[in-house]
Amino acid sequence: MAAPARQTLLAIGAHYDDCVFGLPGILIQAAHQNHRVVILSLIGDYDNWPPAKGRGAELKETCAALAHAHGIETRFLGLASGRFQLNDAHVRAVAEVVADVKPDVGFMLWPNDRHPDHEAAAAISKAALRLAPRVLDDASVKTPSRVYLYDNGPGHTIGFEPDTYVDISDQWPFAIEWLGQLMAYVRKTPYDENALDAAVTAKATLARYRGAACGARYAEAVRALTPRPTKIV
Repeated sequence: MAAPARQTLLAIGAHYDDCVFGLPGILIQAAHQNHRVVILSLIGDYDNWPPAKGRGAELKETCAALAHAHGIETRFLGLASGRFQLNDAHVRAVAEVVADVKPDVGFMLWPNDRHPDHEAAAAISKAALRLAPRVLDDASVKTPSRVYLYDNGPGHTIGFEPDTYVDISDQWPFAIEWLGQLMAYVRKTPYDENALDAAVTAKATLARYRGAACGARYAEAVRALTPRPTKIV
């Protein structure tokens, strides 16, 4: 039986940790299946964010190294928190990444959120993932045939109702360690799997809840941007 064709997944977030919190298991699962996985964070300038002030370059290097350990690529734009919005320049910047990566599958943040960066990133991502050929005036640009929206936990996301569940039980140890290591770096503390950060605890609770909803130990859930027909039998 022929192996499934290799696909490219592009996950877009506002901050360095959005994708690592929102769908680490799905991304690791895809990478372990030999698909190409790319994370794009719109924010690449952390000078106006106190926890990373003076450590922006090191933060990005750490993010890239932790993702690379799972076979995942990392990219950053040069934007800063609170300083981007849905406009031609910022949509074009993301569309250029879409054109370069050529994703088969895209992931973007759920648009209804308590954090303005998340809401802005969702609007920009949607425009770039759906309209990149028009934005760049290049009909040859490939856009993903499937786009899914992911949430960022109960502290941020409002009104998220998933329609697609993914069992990540096998990937869970890797996913929670990835998030834990990243949070430990930001908080300038050694990583300790027995002393869980608040973000890690929230993710674990959410993954168990999603798992209970679909009959898995741990799961992540997304919502299709455009419904597609699915064969039942």
